[in-house]
Amino acid sequence: MTAIEDRAPTGRTEVEVEVEGGTSYQGAFRIWRGNASGGALVDFEVEVNEGEVVLDVVFRVQATQAGDLAVRWNCKAGKCGSCSAEINGRPRLMCMTRMDTFGRDETITVTPMRAFPVIRDLVTDVSFNYEKAKEVQAFTPPAGLEPGEYRMQQVDVERGQEFRKCIECFMCQDICHVIRDHEENKPAFAGPRLFIRYAELDMHPYDTVDRRDGLVQEQGLGFCNITKCCTEVCPEHIKITDNAIIPMKERVVDQRYDPLAFLFKRRKDYQEG
Repeated sequence: MTAIEDRAPTGRTEVEVEVEGGTSYQGAFRIWRGNASGGALVDFEVEVNEGEVVLDVVFRVQATQAGDLAVRWNCKAGKCGSCSAEINGRPRLMCMTRMDTFGRDETITVTPMRAFPVIRDLVTDVSFNYEKAKEVQAFTPPAGLEPGEYRMQQVDVERGQEFRKCIECFMCQDICHVIRDHEENKPAFAGPRLFIRYAELDMHPYDTVDRRDGLVQEQGLGFCNITKCCTEVCPEHIKITDNAIIPMKERVVDQRYDPLAFLFKRRKDYQEG
């Protein structure tokens, strides 16, 4: 094992240690520390080994320099969505962000998700998403149809399966400009994660509930202006905008502005009233 010293462009001394199968080096991290009352970015010099992800290095900071650093995680396999944070200003899963995607002389900044209240350090309160989920009317099959009697075309199965890949990391909610910088919009805006739930239900051939009015009037579908930022950060590569939000906007327009659809709806409302 040999040590190699290099003067990095940032002015700090970078020490590389040659080990079997690769190298380790001293990386620069800037991690937000604080709570709901406030906080600040704290600098750490920490060992980084070949093949590691950001979460590995955060663990090392926690183990060697900041034992009280709060970080939420569970599976470390990109399937639980727990370790969402902002890395260099972009929402990412810490367990899926490889260290070799950054330059060795680059300072890596890790902050909590900006759209949600901070509990402590990198842990945020994402309960807003679960409260909004309670407002989604549940799947309602036709009366008299028993479980096990559903018969669906494969195309209908596949359409909904894409949306069920969601791991609820809530990075799509975090990046959405409607609530990212506008806390006041949250009561009237469900956000991308819930929009795919509405789309999944609306596209189910056996669901009988029409949620389109509520989607516009109570959940703020009209606030979305199709920037596709939610799709760009989705770790499951769900095409949130193209396959959920735009189709739901089209269905709302058909119901509310198509003359024939409007007349049929008025007639139905009159008969039921």
